[in-house]
Amino acid sequence: MKDFVRVAAVSPNVKVADPFYNVEEMLKWAKEAEKEAVSLLVYPELSVSGYTANDLLLQESLQEACKKALKIFSVKTKKSPVLFVIGYPLVHKGKLFNTAVVMQGGMILGIVPKRHLPNHSEFYEERYFQEGREEVEWIQDFLEKDGDIPFGMHLHFIADHDERFRLAVEICEDLWVPNPPSVTHCLMGATVIANTTASDALIKKNDSRRALVQHSSGCLHNAYVYTSAGPSESTQDMVFSAHSMVAENGKILAESPRFYEGMTFGEIDLSVLWRERIKQNTFETVEENAVQVPFTLFKADYLAQGISVKQLDEVERKAGTRRGLTGEKAGAEEVESCKKEKRLILKRFINPMPFLPVDSSKDFERGEEILSIQAHGLKKRLQHIGAKKVILGLSGGLDSTLALFVAVKCFQLLGYDLKNIIAVTMPSFGTSEITHSNALESARILGTDMREIPIHDAVLQHFKDISYDESKRDVVYENAQARERTQILMDLANKEGALLIGTGDLSESALGFSTYNGDHMSMYSVNCDVPKTAIPLILHSFVKDLEDASKDKKEKKQVEELKKTVEKIIHVPVSPELIPPNEKGEIQQKTEEILGPYALHDFFLYMHLRYGFSAKKVFFLACHAFSKENLKYYSRDSAEIAYTPVQILNCLKIFYKRFFAQQFKRSCTPDGPKVGRIGLSPRGDLRQASDASSQIWLKELEEIESSL
Repeated sequence: MKDFVRVAAVSPNVKVADPFYNVEEMLKWAKEAEKEAVSLLVYPELSVSGYTANDLLLQESLQEACKKALKIFSVKTKKSPVLFVIGYPLVHKGKLFNTAVVMQGGMILGIVPKRHLPNHSEFYEERYFQEGREEVEWIQDFLEKDGDIPFGMHLHFIADHDERFRLAVEICEDLWVPNPPSVTHCLMGATVIANTTASDALIKKNDSRRALVQHSSGCLHNAYVYTSAGPSESTQDMVFSAHSMVAENGKILAESPRFYEGMTFGEIDLSVLWRERIKQNTFETVEENAVQVPFTLFKADYLAQGISVKQLDEVERKAGTRRGLTGEKAGAEEVESCKKEKRLILKRFINPMPFLPVDSSKDFERGEEILSIQAHGLKKRLQHIGAKKVILGLSGGLDSTLALFVAVKCFQLLGYDLKNIIAVTMPSFGTSEITHSNALESARILGTDMREIPIHDAVLQHFKDISYDESKRDVVYENAQARERTQILMDLANKEGALLIGTGDLSESALGFSTYNGDHMSMYSVNCDVPKTAIPLILHSFVKDLEDASKDKKEKKQVEELKKTVEKIIHVPVSPELIPPNEKGEIQQKTEEILGPYALHDFFLYMHLRYGFSAKKVFFLACHAFSKENLKYYSRDSAEIAYTPVQILNCLKIFYKRFFAQQFKRSCTPDGPKVGRIGLSPRGDLRQASDASSQIWLKELEEIESSL
């Protein structure tokens, strides 16, 4: 997989005004970068001289020493494939400029000057430096002396064979101004921004820097590589904390500890940036007036943690993309083989549950936010139609329990009597004792109106009416129950003057795992944008909210009862319960045994819709995300979500087949509130033909399947 590029920021140890020492330290990290297969390495601002050289920067001796030291760096990196961004004090036409020198293979590709010179508080850069100009001029190459090099802000360094990697540079204060140069760079096509910085350590300044980098990478859909001078700079009046970051599309991929003099690297996904810009029609472009400097980008071929070299080689051989390695390789030999072939094991953490916060401490906040959006959506609909009652089918499973909680939250906002929430349980052939009990307990504890309407006899009469053999246990047997329940709920809603709330979730809608004109239909679908993997989080948030609000022993006891019931609901296997339980009364029809794990399907759905990745890319990311190696860095319990490539592939095939084939159900779904970035509403996020073909996606998986 060649979508990834390893980039790094480094804060080397420096001696102020000793360029030769500084360059030797920089060379150490250059060698380390090459060893780690880094494609881009960014050094701090004025890293050759030291940022705090101050008035010494005006001394001819230091200026000449910087030139000689950079020449040494040039000679010793002549065979390196790494692209370097180096902070350097450049003398040009009798003026001193604070610049970033971009080098590769011992050659200067271009020099970018700093535009915005801070001359406030502790900074006095206008004392030394001339403001940089956007226009590019050609100046003599002061290292090679046999050609000219471009000098100016509007320089873009473009990879020879991958237009998705286009580097631009801004320097320190350039990021902090109202209109940073990176805005213009990105609108002209830059996808990677390097910032060579010397930012001093102040209280909470780390947070400010992080926020700026995240904002830039998010709104400009770029990868941002930020590095800052470290604690070995002069501490006469300031201390520097060596803050290094790698960000991608608004997310911090890697960040150094404070006062860490060393290298911080991250693996950026060029396809993420590219797909985001294609998708966002509000990401405007401006006239291209940057000088384009081509260079050869070192790109490794990345392997997912969960798939072996041999397997990937076979996949690529079948696809005709490259000749594979031969023979078995494992452990250290496998890794070494990857390096020799410019093939690396991906080290980047990929969240296996993209709909959940990476940090589990944010769960309550996320759940509360989702529930609030759902409740306010329902609130507006009730106010609009003038209804003061709602009705829903309560099965005792995850989805209907969430819908019940949404209704309770909504009625609390409106000040309505909870008895006007009519929860109906409709036991039939497949209803288990545990889910039936959970439904009754949930409604009782919350104080809603609970009604029980068995549907056995009605369904049997329907079978008789259509001359159906009830012993077949086929789709007719299952769907007749779902449609009978919906008919009862619709008619009861009319009788009571109530709004029928739908309970189906985003994951079920994506897979079409609902009965057309059965549980597929309602008057307002409160869960339509909530993925299955996020529902436990929301249920927990609702209970915690009640717990925080409980005032006396009675209320606290009720919350404890509800908490226990919710835990039982979460741990019951997901099932439509349309097939009778086994002899022990246990649920026999388990959704995840039919479709595959919802953890995988939610991952596939997110990657397919959020970024529009190819089937091969989704498979690659899933193999990595659900590998034991990646899950070591996952903060949640991951014992049950480590899947093999074969399991992932089989589930991915089901996903694509059902996602395309079941679009007709989504084309006529009820209204419902959008809560996240991924939505399936035919009126909002997804405009997809009901008869679109899935063959090109499945064809990609066939190439993979033959090798596993």
